[in-house]
Amino acid sequence: MKKIAAINDLSGIGRCSLTVALPIISALKVQCCPFPTAILSSQTGYPEYTFLDFTNHMNDYYHVWKNLNANFDCIYSGFLGSKEQVDIVCKFICENKNSFVIVDPVMGDEGKLYPVFDDDMCKKIKNLVKHANLVTPNLTEACLLTNYEYKKDTFSELEILDIAKKICTLGPQKVIITGIISEDNIINLAYDKDLNKHFVTSIKYNNKSYSGTGDIFTSIVSGLLMRDFSLEDATKEATKFISETVNYTSQFDTNRNDGVMFENYLHMLTTL
Repeated sequence: MKKIAAINDLSGIGRCSLTVALPIISALKVQCCPFPTAILSSQTGYPEYTFLDFTNHMNDYYHVWKNLNANFDCIYSGFLGSKEQVDIVCKFICENKNSFVIVDPVMGDEGKLYPVFDDDMCKKIKNLVKHANLVTPNLTEACLLTNYEYKKDTFSELEILDIAKKICTLGPQKVIITGIISEDNIINLAYDKDLNKHFVTSIKYNNKSYSGTGDIFTSIVSGLLMRDFSLEDATKEATKFISETVNYTSQFDTNRNDGVMFENYLHMLTTL
C-alpha cells in the first residue's frame, strides 16, 4: 500500500487540513501518515479557538520516522505557519529524495495575503515550491508565485496557462490552479510540463463557499496520483467530488467554517 506523509495542521472542529486528509486519502486505499504543524480546537475561521504550535516538535517527530526507516511514496505539504516550518519541511523533503512531492502553497485568497504572511514568508514558500513535483495554488497564490498582477476581472484561459507555465519554471513538472471563478463556473486548470499539455475542468458556481474544499481537492489528487491515475483523471475526480459535496451541503443552513459534509460521499472514492 502506498503511503503519503501529510504535513498540515489539525483542527478539532472544521473540516479542513488533516481532518479531511486522513479520511479522504484513506478512502482512496492509500495510507495517510499525519505530520502535524499545529493543533487547534477549531479552525481559525471561528470566533474562538486554541492554538498549539507544533514547530518545536517537528524535527523530533520526523527524526523518529527516520530512525524507524519510514519511507513515503508521497509528501503532501499544506498550510505552514512560519519560516521555521518551511525550513523543516524542505529538509524533510531533501531527506526523502524518492518521494513524489505535492505542495499546496497556502498564502492567500481573493487577491490578498492571509494576515499571518508577509513578503519574506512568500519567498520561503516560493523556495519550497522548487522542491515540488506538483503544486496546487489558487489563483491568488499562483499570481504571488509568479509576480503576476492579480486582477478581479476574469483571467482568460491563455493568461492562466501562462501563469501555470511560469510556475513550472520554478521547478515543478505539474501545476493545478484551482478555484478560478469565471462567470457561472468554477474552473481548475492543470498543466503538465513534461507532456506540454493542459486541460480545464469546471463545475457550476452556486455562490456558496466553504472552508477546506482546497484541502479536499488536493487530498483526492494526491491519493489518486499514488494509485497511478493520470493528472487529468485525478483532477476530474476531485472536481466531481467537490461539486457533489458542495451542492449537498448548500441544502443545509450550516456555518461555512464547518466545511462541506463529505462523509456521505466517501463511497465515491472507495469505489475508484
